[in-house]
Amino acid sequence: MSVKVRCFASLREELGFGDKSVEYQLPLTIGEIWMEISGRPAPENLLCALNHEYSKFSQTVQDGDEVAFFPPVNGG
Repeated sequence: MSVKVRCFASLREELGFGDKSVEYQLPLTIGEIWMEISGRPAPENLLCALNHEYSKFSQTVQDGDEVAFFPPVNGG
């Protein structure tokens, strides 16, 4: 089953991609997707979204979902 994974800001450079569709054996959580694409556990301050809404890393994804990862934004 296919999940679209998007990475923003510094994560794009760090992981080497911005958008990609990935085939996974579901069910899978957002945290497990992060581990698959990065090879490490998610940092505490990393933000994630499922289908354009902030989510938790424990959320299960479905076929056709979009998962996004982005570092926290500092304002000033």
